[in-house]
Amino acid sequence: MGLRRILSASRRTDLPAFHLPWFHRGLKKGFFEVENPVSGRKFSVSARAEDVAAFVFWSKNYGPFLESKTGEKLRSMGMGACFQFTVNTETPLLEPGLPSLEERMKQMQELALRFGPQAVFWRWDPICHWKDAHGGIRHNLKDFSSIAEAAAKAGISSCTTSFLDLYPKVIRQGRKSGVFFFDPDPEHKRKIIERMAERLGQMNIRLFLCCEPELLASCRPDNIFQAHCIPGKELQKAFGRLSLRKEKGQRKNCGCTHATDIGSYRSQPCAHHCLYCYAR
Repeated sequence: MGLRRILSASRRTDLPAFHLPWFHRGLKKGFFEVENPVSGRKFSVSARAEDVAAFVFWSKNYGPFLESKTGEKLRSMGMGACFQFTVNTETPLLEPGLPSLEERMKQMQELALRFGPQAVFWRWDPICHWKDAHGGIRHNLKDFSSIAEAAAKAGISSCTTSFLDLYPKVIRQGRKSGVFFFDPDPEHKRKIIERMAERLGQMNIRLFLCCEPELLASCRPDNIFQAHCIPGKELQKAFGRLSLRKEKGQRKNCGCTHATDIGSYRSQPCAHHCLYCYAR
């Protein structure tokens, strides 16, 4: 029998929040029908335990996932799961479609209770800076300590972050809402990251930088590491032999193990309507 694979669900949309009926139909059929994000060509991806070791889920709202007991179903079928969970400051201007911050922190704790804190990876992502219509400088770092405390209480030991990528689409979206995103200078970024790492270190949480090699190189090495958002080695320890080949389809300097993404930008829209989202 060949090596089993990892499925990503999904970098392209929020499957746990909005598209679980589609996901459960795929499990029942034994395969997912997936759309190539460039060509639109459709192909099948096995959803059987003999082919799939684990799913890596990505979401900003795990409420529907927890309510439907999707993770327990996967476990009963012989497949594992881990959870990339983005929990940022409650800023409706940037993330208008999310539950309250209090509710999301409860979800974080519930995921850790059901599946173990080692399976939950907290993301503070992205760090955003912008000018408002009056020229005031804003950022989304306000509730960092309180969210970190909730993560630590749940036993979660990692936080992954990066700064906003200023894609032209993101800049246009922001301007329409009176938000003028900008990229802070490298020294300001370094100070932010080192302060975050120091605070997290007090709670035994490690800070990981996603696709930020220059910033990582400029920081003091204490408690700051390169991110591996698809953590192949950890998944192999937990769920058995699987392919550990490096991801080549993501941004330069991505540290992920390869995973097949089963989501779709086109046919599975995300209703969070985050202002900084490049997939909108």
